[in-house]
Amino acid sequence: MRYELFISWRYLKARRKQIFISVISLISVTGVALGVAALVVTLSVMNGFRRDLREKIIGMSSHVVVLDQRNMGLEEPKIAQKKIEKIESVVAVAPFVYGQAILRNGDRTSGAVVKGIFPEETKKVASLLTNLKEGKLDYLEFPLKKKGSSQGRILPGNPIGDEKGIVMGAELAKNLNLSLGMSVLLISPMDVATQLGMIPRMEKFRLVGIFDSGMYEYDASLAYIFFPAAQKLFNLGERATGIEVKIDDIFSADKVAALIQQELGYPYWARSWMVTHRNLFAALKLEKVTMFIILVLIVLVAAFNIISTLMMMTMEKTKDIGILKAMGAARSGVLKIFLFEGLIIGVLGTLIGTVVGYVACRLLDKYQFIKLPQDVYYISSLPVHMQGTDFIYIISVVLLTSLIATIYPAYKASRLDPCEAIRYE
Repeated sequence: MRYELFISWRYLKARRKQIFISVISLISVTGVALGVAALVVTLSVMNGFRRDLREKIIGMSSHVVVLDQRNMGLEEPKIAQKKIEKIESVVAVAPFVYGQAILRNGDRTSGAVVKGIFPEETKKVASLLTNLKEGKLDYLEFPLKKKGSSQGRILPGNPIGDEKGIVMGAELAKNLNLSLGMSVLLISPMDVATQLGMIPRMEKFRLVGIFDSGMYEYDASLAYIFFPAAQKLFNLGERATGIEVKIDDIFSADKVAALIQQELGYPYWARSWMVTHRNLFAALKLEKVTMFIILVLIVLVAAFNIISTLMMMTMEKTKDIGILKAMGAARSGVLKIFLFEGLIIGVLGTLIGTVVGYVACRLLDKYQFIKLPQDVYYISSLPVHMQGTDFIYIISVVLLTSLIATIYPAYKASRLDPCEAIRYE
C-alpha cells in the first residue's frame, strides 16, 4: 500500500480526541450515499414509467404502420402484405380500416375512432387486445348465431340475429351506459343514397368485448369492429386504410420502416412508432435529464461537505504535514494524501448509495408497496426499470464531483511551509 493511501485512511479513522473530524467524515459519506440512492431510485422509476407507457402504446397499435400518402386508402392491401412479410425482421402483419363515427345508445351519444380489424391477425401485432377486460375479440365477426345455422359465435342469453360485434374501451362503454351484449348504433359520416336523399350510413352493432388499456385517450375514444363491416361503414370498397407491422426488435423500427418504404414505393408510406410518438418520448427523455440535473445538486451539497471536511482535516493535521515535509515528503505526496481522503469518502458514499438504491428498487419492484391512484395514473403502483447505463453515469458523475471537491483543500495542504507547520499550535 502506498504511504499516501495509508496515511489518508488513518486520518479518516480519527482518534477519540479527533472524534469531530470522524463525525464530519461520516456526514460527508452519508450525504454522497443519499444523493446516489436518490438518483438510482428516481431514474429507475422514470425508466419504468417510460417503458410501461411505450408497451401500452405499442400494445394498442404496432411497431410500424403503412399508410397511403394520398389518404385514399390502400387499393391492394393483400399484395402489399405479402411483400412486407418477405422483409427480414417482420414477424406479423395485419390490415386495418380507420375512421371516425358517432356511437349512440338511447339518449347517450359519443364520438369515437372506429378501427376495422381481422381479430386473429390483429392479435399478433397488438398484444393488449389478446386479453380483454370482458368478452372476446373473436366475437367481432359473429357475436350471435347466424339465421338458419348452428355455426358461429354466440353471446349467452342473446337471441339469434345478424348484427356484427364491436369491442370498445371501458370509459367509452361507461359513457354510453353499455354492458356486454347490448346493441349500439354507429353513425358514419359517409353518406348513403336513399329515396329521401343522402343520409348518413347507420349500422347496429352488438357489444362483445371491453378493453381497459389504462390509457384514458384510448379507453374513452377507441372501438374495434370486423374489417369488412368497417369497409362497408366507411365506403372503402376493397381498400384498407393501412397495414400494421410487428417486428422482432422494436428499436429497429426506423430501419425496418425504411426497408418497407423502399420495397413498396409510392404511394405507400411506412412510419415507425418512434416517429409517430417522437414528441412524447422526447419530452419524457428531457424530463429524465432535468431530474438527473436536479438530483445531482444533492451530490454537490455532499461535495461541499467533503471540502469542509478536508479543510478542517488540513487545520487539524498542520503539524503532521510539517513533520512529513521535514522528513522529505514532496508536495505531490501531501497532495495525494488529501486527494485520496476525498476519493475514499466519495467511493464509500457511492458504493453504499448504489447498494441502497439497488435494494430499494428491487423491493419496490417486487412488493409494490407504494400505491398510486388509478383514476389519476394509468398504473396502480410505481414501475421500476433499472438500466446499467444509468448506474455508470451516476457513479462517474459522483466520483468526478468528489475528486473535484478535493483539489482545493489538497492543494492548500501541499503548499504549507514545513517550518511554519511544525510551530503551528
